[in-house]
Amino acid sequence: MTVSTKNRWLLAAGAIVTLSVGMGWFYFTLSEQEAVIAADIGPAKATARIQPEFVGRAACAGCHAEQDRLWQGSHHDLAMQEASERTVLGDFRGAEFKKDGVVSRFFRQNGHYLVRTDGPDGELADFEIKYTFGFTPLQQYLVELPGGRLQALSIAWDSRPKEQGGQRWFHLYPDEKIDYKDELHWTKRSQNWNYMCAECHSTNLQKNYDPANRTYRTAASEIDVVCEACHGPGSNHVAWAERKPEFERIDARTRGLTVLLNERQKIQWTIDPASGNAQRSIPRSSDREIQVCARCHARRAQMAGDYRHGPLMDTHLPSLLQETLYHADGQIEGEVYEYGSFLQSRMHAAGVTCSDCHEPHSLKLRAPGNGVCLQCHSQDKYDTEKHHFHNIGSGGAQCVNCHMPARTYMVVESRRDHSFRVPRPDLSVRLGTPNACANCHANKPTRWAADKVRQWYGHDPKGYQDYAETLHAARTGATDAEARLLALLRDKDQPAVAKATAAAELGHWLSENSLPALAGALGDADPQVRAAAVEALAPLPPDQLWQVAHPLLRDPVRAVRMLAASALAGIPVGQVPPGERADFGSAIDEYLASLRFNADEPAAQVNLGNFHAARGEFAEAEQSYREALAIDPDWLPAYVNLADLYRQTNRDGEGEALLREGLARQPKAAVLHHSLGLLQVRQKHLPEALASLKQAMELAPDDARFSYVYAVALYGAGHTREAKAVVEASLKRAPGDPALNELRSQLAAEAHRR
Repeated sequence: MTVSTKNRWLLAAGAIVTLSVGMGWFYFTLSEQEAVIAADIGPAKATARIQPEFVGRAACAGCHAEQDRLWQGSHHDLAMQEASERTVLGDFRGAEFKKDGVVSRFFRQNGHYLVRTDGPDGELADFEIKYTFGFTPLQQYLVELPGGRLQALSIAWDSRPKEQGGQRWFHLYPDEKIDYKDELHWTKRSQNWNYMCAECHSTNLQKNYDPANRTYRTAASEIDVVCEACHGPGSNHVAWAERKPEFERIDARTRGLTVLLNERQKIQWTIDPASGNAQRSIPRSSDREIQVCARCHARRAQMAGDYRHGPLMDTHLPSLLQETLYHADGQIEGEVYEYGSFLQSRMHAAGVTCSDCHEPHSLKLRAPGNGVCLQCHSQDKYDTEKHHFHNIGSGGAQCVNCHMPARTYMVVESRRDHSFRVPRPDLSVRLGTPNACANCHANKPTRWAADKVRQWYGHDPKGYQDYAETLHAARTGATDAEARLLALLRDKDQPAVAKATAAAELGHWLSENSLPALAGALGDADPQVRAAAVEALAPLPPDQLWQVAHPLLRDPVRAVRMLAASALAGIPVGQVPPGERADFGSAIDEYLASLRFNADEPAAQVNLGNFHAARGEFAEAEQSYREALAIDPDWLPAYVNLADLYRQTNRDGEGEALLREGLARQPKAAVLHHSLGLLQVRQKHLPEALASLKQAMELAPDDARFSYVYAVALYGAGHTREAKAVVEASLKRAPGDPALNELRSQLAAEAHRR
């Protein structure tokens, strides 16, 4: 059995710490001088493209002083700073913090900031604070370890005022016991700044990982988030503005800017008196600004280092509405930031951009309180008790409390859901999803809230998002899950991110019904849908997959091309039609470049091993799997896939030793017990195999695959009654699982024959 690490997890897609949710970007309006220059140039005279370079904030501030003034003191300005008296907010006057038997002490020495805490070996040692990370409502601190690694301490400073509970040291994982062996320990990979969070806290970040010695030489143009982090390298714009010699070669239409964030120029929102809602004067024809924001305000995997300011999926792969990240109705659950939520919203569909609500440089809201919403929604209709049924001025009368409920992350940071949804306590009753009403009425049962809303409006509300029951069915393995997912995938009125999620989920229900729909989704207008569809179809036999997926090797979006190349990797080049070989080779090169960029990530090494294994390059595959384990000795897919490689090369003895090595480190890893059980079946050690497969099922009872294989093994060993009992128990948890239902039919037919 081979475990796919899924390409969208090339990197752990959540940052250690995030900035405040302020999102805004620079909109140029021509000054009088610029207008004269543009008039002099006339139509574009661009010839050869001049590669832009980063010139630094000072070069921008000379002409854009007001924007620079607004930026100063913002979350972008203070995203990361060198540790100094001016920047450090925490108490380093000998303050102590105790957790899990470790007493950490924060102090100063010879002008430096230090912490005495447990290091990589579990022993107490002194570590210097090199940088501050963020500033409110919490501030983290970065420590430099060998190999160019910067690590984020898990003990952070609560920078809120004392009356709000702040001005204290606290641990980011207060309810978990963590020692130096734990993946969440501050010295481990998951707390590494270089690849987890550096890209979004600095400008022009270059990770510079050296896989030969597993070290970093990470560098950036500027330590924090300045103008060019959003607008791109500015040398051509400076040349255009100053009429430098290369001026004549710069396109006057772009003014030398890397990306034109001008989607709001000459745009008005006019409120329709009948509906009380505004309409955009000109439909939004691009989403450049939103995608620029999404680079850092999205849960996503980074697939390449050559970010191209604008097209997000050329370098990043956003997460879908996956379980543990989002509730079934799409509300935020895990640390997902704003992009995935906003894509679900009616606001996004109507043409709203981030800077409609957020000022681009200070990152503050355009107006206080309900004012930001009343830019586009009639006060007479919405800011009244007839609409919200709460006293004016109360918490229930604030638009965001009902339509953007908040969730707390990192212990003290409250972030609002950007899907702008209608509260649905009726869904909470049926599906267990959260609802905004409970945030203020926690002492009331969910049914009370559902009845109250029905009483107010005369019916259960129905918002823009209509896929909660579908995703719930998929997650619970309901019998109608496939039919519901197919309907969602074909629904043109639902957000593309929800349709992409349906496509991804259909990968668990590949059948004569879902295959045509997924093949059709490969041609969807949205790249997230195409990417999800090709991943869902990856289990097909290579020749069958080639027939439907090979056009994606020429897809205009690089992430889609990479995923297509990954899925088609097992096809020998000699079997590729001559006219397709160039596109196939180019897409393969892009995919391999992505894996090499992420060489510091064990998931990328496993995917590289899978690539080589699919092509019969077993030595290279083994090397990649081994490198994954060298990076992270607890990375389970590396154990499983390397053991399967040993199976393919008739080396099950080495595979067994490897799996037992993994189990010695992680005795409760169900997937390792499962893999060991399959190996023992091959060795004809049936009693031991049944014990291993049973343990896997018991450790992960919700994984229908483990139950299915254990039941098959029981049946093969002649324990038909026990096999049937396992199937029936598992179907209670996942009634729509196709494999379990097919096995139930086989067992019933066998019983009938007997």
